[in-house]
Amino acid sequence: MNKPSTNNLRAVMADDEELARRVLREYLSAEPDIEIVAECSNGFEAVKAVNETRPDVVFLDVQMPKLDGFEVLELIDAHSAVVFVTAFDQYAMRAFDAAAVDYLLKPFTAERFRAALSRVRDRVREARPNDLPKDLKLTARRPGEFLERLVVKDGPRVHVVSTAKLDYAEAQDDYVSLRSEGRNWLKQQTISSLESGLDPRRFLRVHRGYIVNVERITRIDPNTKDTWLAILADGSRIPVSRAGYSKFREIVGGE
Repeated sequence: MNKPSTNNLRAVMADDEELARRVLREYLSAEPDIEIVAECSNGFEAVKAVNETRPDVVFLDVQMPKLDGFEVLELIDAHSAVVFVTAFDQYAMRAFDAAAVDYLLKPFTAERFRAALSRVRDRVREARPNDLPKDLKLTARRPGEFLERLVVKDGPRVHVVSTAKLDYAEAQDDYVSLRSEGRNWLKQQTISSLESGLDPRRFLRVHRGYIVNVERITRIDPNTKDTWLAILADGSRIPVSRAGYSKFREIVGGE
């Protein structure tokens, strides 16, 4: 790792390929103001390293084991400039929607890398965090692409919840409570943002405060004149509004 200096920019590299990290290490070694404070080979390591070292810049691969680059971005604080480094060009728009400083497509030249570092230095000089609203970072994706898993930060731990195993989500101010496999997980995200990332063919906003996995609904019972209760396979009773009931009937093909 580079020799520390009080004026250095502190960098974390996260890539599951040793060769890719070696190339980054070589390019960074030519920059006297860069100090590599951590190298990571998977998403969990990256989240831990970034939150512990608070680097100025994170060089982040997209496709990594355990957590991908966008899930890492969701779980780290907004103080670091982020440069995505990947072999896949289809994530570029999503990366910039997530307020990345740059997007390096492998293989890249030393000149292209220096251009990215110039943008990083500009960002750091501005002392401006990655200030895109969190909900936009969470939902930035291509049309027709929906969440397959949700990441939840619980203190120093990170839990991954498969959307296929999600029973329902309940709004709790700026958080959502996720019910899955008999457990509840609290995630900092609005329910509207979560809804926009879920497949509407599988998940239904039955009430302003609830999203339900349609496959978990065993029946819907009348409650009051204009409300119903969705009874889920685990026995949960979820309120259903008039609009939610109409949407449910459309999905299941009711008359």
